[in-house]
Amino acid sequence: MNSIMVVGTTSHAGKSFLTTAICRILVRQGWRVTPFKGQNMSLNAYITPDGGEIGYAQAVQAWAAKIIPTIEINPILLKPQGDMISQVIMKGSMIGTTHAAEYYEKYFDKGWNAITSCLEHLKTRYDVIVCEGAGSPAEINLKHRDLTNMRVARYLNAATILVVDIDRGGAFAHVVGTLQLLEPEERALIKGIIINKFRGQRSLLDSGIDWLENYTKIPVLGIIPWRNFVFPSEDSLNLLDRQSSNTKGELTINVLRLSHIANFTDFEPLDAEPTVNLKYLDLQDPLNYPDAVIIPGSKTTIVDLIELHKSGMAKKIRDYIKLGGVVIGICGGFQMLGKQIFDSEQLESDKNFCLGLNLLPMETVITPKKISRQRQIISNYPKSGLIVIGYEIHQGITCSIESKKTRKAITLYSLFDDSSLGVVNDTYSVWGCYLHGLFNNGVWRRTWLNFLRQRRGLSSLPTSISNYCEQRNTNLDILADLVEEFVNLKPILN
Repeated sequence: MNSIMVVGTTSHAGKSFLTTAICRILVRQGWRVTPFKGQNMSLNAYITPDGGEIGYAQAVQAWAAKIIPTIEINPILLKPQGDMISQVIMKGSMIGTTHAAEYYEKYFDKGWNAITSCLEHLKTRYDVIVCEGAGSPAEINLKHRDLTNMRVARYLNAATILVVDIDRGGAFAHVVGTLQLLEPEERALIKGIIINKFRGQRSLLDSGIDWLENYTKIPVLGIIPWRNFVFPSEDSLNLLDRQSSNTKGELTINVLRLSHIANFTDFEPLDAEPTVNLKYLDLQDPLNYPDAVIIPGSKTTIVDLIELHKSGMAKKIRDYIKLGGVVIGICGGFQMLGKQIFDSEQLESDKNFCLGLNLLPMETVITPKKISRQRQIISNYPKSGLIVIGYEIHQGITCSIESKKTRKAITLYSLFDDSSLGVVNDTYSVWGCYLHGLFNNGVWRRTWLNFLRQRRGLSSLPTSISNYCEQRNTNLDILADLVEEFVNLKPILN
């Protein structure tokens, strides 16, 4: 089986980025290609057509390979819930929650069986498997239970690339140290080194590259320059440095950076809008007066809601609404907009109740059954009749409740023809939605942005645009072009 493995000297070295680019490069050469990541830890998830849950980064890699994402490309997904506890998704389905110390005792053998069975499945369908590692392959305290890196490379006898982030400094030491800590049979699989995120004059590196190749006897395949390229992040650490590319945009939309923020990839289409300045705010930051505030999804909704109250951000949001602001909550953010949230079985955390922001007359009950499915529905607001495509991932049912004064349900309007998916209040100031991928829908997104623009007296944008998936496909070609320009993959392909 032809297989390539991409490992990194550290987290955020560029493994996902490089794996995605290689998938697109190979498929353009005519290969049948699939990505693969044995185990991923991320709160950014995607739902496959059959309802399976995988890491969003692997879905992007599948799109780069021009295939439909399936559960086999990411057999294990761990979703952190805080206090060293994670929800375990195996072959697309939730099979439990576990503490970090217990995970490998309870799930190691099951996990490796899931990984190898998925690899055998993929072998029968594709010419090349492009695998991504996780973290570093040289964590000596974890190697005996590492399901993701060199264990997979050895199983496939994969030609392995080691990528290092030179922007952090110490790149040569990272490479040499990583190779030194690998077993001889693992080191023999490393066929090339790639230096990522280089800033400066290329010639200044020449002497260092010569030394590195002579010392390691491994070729440096290329040096990829640093680019301000928005690429889907696997975790929220990358949000700390994320800045909008449109700082002079006519609209400002603030996204709250929750401690357990989930599926913030939902907002990439907004960041790609040339007239939108998308900002991620810490809960202690001033809210100011943006055109809209987004409360994103959360893996532990009540815990993050408590932080909203304690930080004072909850009061800032309520004051902002009183002054005429607009808030939209997605998934967990939708649940926070209501009057209260109940988690009597403590499924998401050790908290079983919290008062909401009281912006919608609704309450949420967290339930054991997870809803995970793709959806195609018809919109009612901000414009009726639009086809909207997305997916649900939530453990909670949100329902309207009666007013204590009138004993009647307060008027809410359904966003879609399925009323369970979202609502908007009668002043169109508070929007709540369970649909991930909402902003991917180009016409819906532009219509909603025009609603915000009209409030500011700005002219409307054209709404006859394609969905974000087409723009993402163009970006994947740009990414592949960048890697092809600066990296020689021939030693790997040979």
